[in-house]
Amino acid sequence: MRILGIDPGLQRTGFGVIEADGPRLAYVASGTISTLEAPRGDLPGRLKIIFEGVKEVVQRYTPDCACAEIVFVNVNPQSTLLLGQARGAALAALVSGGLTVAEYTALQMKKAVVGHGLANKAQVQEMVKRLLKLPALPGKDAADALGLAISHAHAGASFTALAAAAPLARRQHAQYRKGRTF
Repeated sequence: MRILGIDPGLQRTGFGVIEADGPRLAYVASGTISTLEAPRGDLPGRLKIIFEGVKEVVQRYTPDCACAEIVFVNVNPQSTLLLGQARGAALAALVSGGLTVAEYTALQMKKAVVGHGLANKAQVQEMVKRLLKLPALPGKDAADALGLAISHAHAGASFTALAAAAPLARRQHAQYRKGRTF
């Protein structure tokens, strides 16, 4: 199975493509889609670059599925909104390419790749290099994207099997009865 990982960012969106055959992983490609050449105030232009860049990666490497990082609220709400728009452009490109998209948090990816959720970028880069037997460290954004693809290769099948075996049921607790919550 060929998996595309996307690490969304407004200035640099990382991508990583791997082949997974059971527990064996093989590196295919990685890199970044940069919007630094676009004018700083041109948000629509930057989003277009991200959309077209992700679409080109999908067409070139023909992945079977994709995964992307979930964005959480940062200290600066404006930065969070801008990052969310970049993520939306990347997701739209993936879905328009006919791919199913899984989503993982940075914590989940770091736990899957490094072994603990508080790993720094250098640790993620080193583990991605080791897991994929790369000759050199990948770039920070590309390493995160490859880490997401590795996480999906290891956990995606388990999550799919769990979802199929135990469909989500309505929660029985925290319901109202005679004006009281129980």
